[in-house]
Amino acid sequence: MSENSIVIGVDLDGVCADFYGRMRQIAAEWFERPVYELPEEVSWGLSEWGITTQSQYDSLHRFAVTQRELFSSMEVIPGARKYLRLLSDEGFRIRIITHRLFIHYFHAAAVQQTVNWLDSHGIPYWDLCFMKEKSQVGADIYIEDSPGNVEQLRNKGLFTICFGNSTNRHIEAPRANSWQEVYDTVKAFAG
Repeated sequence: MSENSIVIGVDLDGVCADFYGRMRQIAAEWFERPVYELPEEVSWGLSEWGITTQSQYDSLHRFAVTQRELFSSMEVIPGARKYLRLLSDEGFRIRIITHRLFIHYFHAAAVQQTVNWLDSHGIPYWDLCFMKEKSQVGADIYIEDSPGNVEQLRNKGLFTICFGNSTNRHIEAPRANSWQEVYDTVKAFAG
């Protein structure tokens, strides 16, 4: 496979953008608790912060996006910009795939914040896809942190690198705990 034909499907939250770090700050405000009381190490669903229902999560998420501009205020995960630029410069096609439109009635804010964040942080991409079924975008390599998405993509026979965090420690290799490891794994796959 030549590098010029390889499409890399890259998730944003937890892979390029520090979703958990920013959401922790917003959740502390939402729950009116000191941020140090909310653990940094969380599981999928954020139950460690006291979120026990989908409705609670949806309310917090809506507040985070509409009142605190979550998607434009997250820090970049170290190395994401550097290694995505390297891969892009080497001829790989970067396709951002995110499922940020899962709560109705504020899609315009979510899309605008996403584009602003990508552009202001210099993240290279050819395509930007907002969709739940990530396997449908036709990437050759996926970089994902959601345990469910990793398993779903792999079950369809798609090469998926699990970007490591506290929500997915149980997911087996291929894994990457840094963007340097992502880069090395992508280069090894491309041969």
